[in-house]
Amino acid sequence: MHNQEDIQQVSLLIKQHSVVIEKLQTELQKVIVGQHQMINRLLIGLLSDGHVLLEGVPGLAKTLTIKSLAKAINAPFSRIQFTPDLLPADIVGTMIYNQQRNEFVVRKGPVFSNFILADEINRAPAKVQSALLEAMQEKQVTIGEHSYPLTEPFLVLATQNPLEQEGTYPLPEAQADRFMLKVIVGYPDKKEEQLIIRQQVQSLAVPAINQVASINDILNARALVKQVYLDEKIEQYIIDIVFATRFPEQYGLNRLKPLISYGVSPRASIHLALAAKAYAFMEKRAYVLPEDIKAIAKDVLRHRIGLTYEAEAENTTTEKIIDDILKAIKVP
Repeated sequence: MHNQEDIQQVSLLIKQHSVVIEKLQTELQKVIVGQHQMINRLLIGLLSDGHVLLEGVPGLAKTLTIKSLAKAINAPFSRIQFTPDLLPADIVGTMIYNQQRNEFVVRKGPVFSNFILADEINRAPAKVQSALLEAMQEKQVTIGEHSYPLTEPFLVLATQNPLEQEGTYPLPEAQADRFMLKVIVGYPDKKEEQLIIRQQVQSLAVPAINQVASINDILNARALVKQVYLDEKIEQYIIDIVFATRFPEQYGLNRLKPLISYGVSPRASIHLALAAKAYAFMEKRAYVLPEDIKAIAKDVLRHRIGLTYEAEAENTTTEKIIDDILKAIKVP
């Protein structure tokens, strides 16, 4: 059981280490106008060792943000452009015959990196997506008969375009579930758009991203995030939210029953707890509040709730369902 002294001790450490996150935010804001929510969620993924799926139309600086984040930590970065003709070997690598040595040698693919940008992940067929899935889940890759571990931190940041449905393959539920967060990237507001125009049109030199943190800093911060205190009442709160997606009728939400085809998996509970700890860490707190859960609930749950045809006919979104659930459940 955490006592007050433990929490105070962790709190002091968090105040020291959360400076790293502030430095990263400041550094990214040099090149990215607005998009605070996206930057914030990427950092939560980084702190809690979770993969992030970004959904938004092209041109919203998704790729630039991920690239800049890798630069600011000076971590190896690979960009994989997903296309319908991509093969699993294009991601994980393959065995190549070496004539001089008269043997097969492994040529590792772009997945052997700290940051993987899977651009337009829904453009590639299922077998390619499943190659990435092993890497995401097992943190290892099998080439030929051998498995090769991936280096820490290993973070997959995938983008998908919600508009074009032609020639795309929706992510299977099991794969969407591997992403800790699904972040909806919105348009900039008018002031931000004006700034973007100025930056691009005046052809000023784009500020260079400097390294402001190391991989070690991130791993240290991660260890601290794990120590953030999660009270039993907050655990119950998470469980109630998760169970309300599976058995809405038990929470007086009978009208949701016909709208949900399946509720969220146990992975959602784990990810809610981890992401809430990271959120608290970024707020410089050593304990999780119900507000933290509410703040990240949509990002953790929106891609895990299945909608029925009835819900789609009524234009009900998973967001609306999550709102209803959060309103119905008593906050501890």
